Amino acid sequence: MAERILNALGLPTSELSVVIVGDRSIRILNREYLGRDKSTNVISFSMQEGEFGHVSPDLLGDVAVSADTCAREAVEGGITFNSRLVFLLLHGILHLAGYDHERSGEAEALRMESKEQELFVLLEGEGLV
Repeated sequence: MAERILNALGLPTSELSVVIVGDRSIRILNREYLGRDKSTNVISFSMQEGEFGHVSPDLLGDVAVSADTCAREAVEGGITFNSRLVFLLLHGILHLAGYDHERSGEAEALRMESKEQELFVLLEGEGLV
């Protein structure tokens, strides 16, 4: 699925790692690296930012998804676990590809949301969700 998302974004040679964790582990990551002492559904860690971001241009970074939160959100949303997992993976990869909804203002948040919807519909149409 990650490969398909990267291809759809025009990043076929890019690399990333994906880790599926529980709420306890994602809370630790969130606290240690982002200063937020709570669990969350997905976190991305970009390798393209910072002093050495240029060293390996194809290495996008890491995406961590909480299976526990994903399962709860799927039940709450009346959707399958797989559908929610794909959406969270997509969201995390978009962050690694430079999209942002938290720090760059409303216009960028809308651009990211639009791209999420576009790609999710594409994946659904291909029977991947």
